[in-house]
Amino acid sequence: MLRPALPAALLLFLAVMLRSGAMDGLMNFLDFGAGVLALVSLSVTVLWGLAATDRMVLKSGHRLLAQAVHRGTGVAGLGFLGLHIWVKVTEGHTDAAAAAVPFTDGARPGLIGLGTLAAYVFIAVAVTGAVRGAFTGITASRWWRGLHMSAYAAWGLALVHGLRAGRPAAGYALVGYAICLVAVAVRLALRMRDSRRNTGELP
Repeated sequence: MLRPALPAALLLFLAVMLRSGAMDGLMNFLDFGAGVLALVSLSVTVLWGLAATDRMVLKSGHRLLAQAVHRGTGVAGLGFLGLHIWVKVTEGHTDAAAAAVPFTDGARPGLIGLGTLAAYVFIAVAVTGAVRGAFTGITASRWWRGLHMSAYAAWGLALVHGLRAGRPAAGYALVGYAICLVAVAVRLALRMRDSRRNTGELP
């Protein structure tokens, strides 16, 4: 009984939103907010991904929890990223071709291109992360690890895109991005140092 009513209720809800002008307000919010939510989610994903590799403080159960949060925020980040791209194309800030092909935007090819390039890398990392079990063997595992590490570079590109391609960021946003950048850099440096020690490359 309820199943046929749900689509009708949804259509009625959308009609009321369109008539009241609420849809315009939602699009105005998403025009700015979707990109911010994507960047925040992906920043949290990077930080939790680094946390999930810790073996000095976290136990195995904690690392599994960190990996789950890492995957969850990654999925959320990709969802917000897709919404961000859709809103920008719908609102006419760029076109579908420029969103799909890096560095082809007529007005800001460099900044928009960085965002497109970062999006492709994030998607590739997410897909290969989902099929991690297919990368068996030493060589395949190294390829997977190298591709997964490219997410750090993509996050840096997304950070530049987010700060420069849209409206000027507020002071608190700049401080937040700077904290994320320092936290990722410090944690990544510690991880690389520990990795070299474990392989015997450092005394």
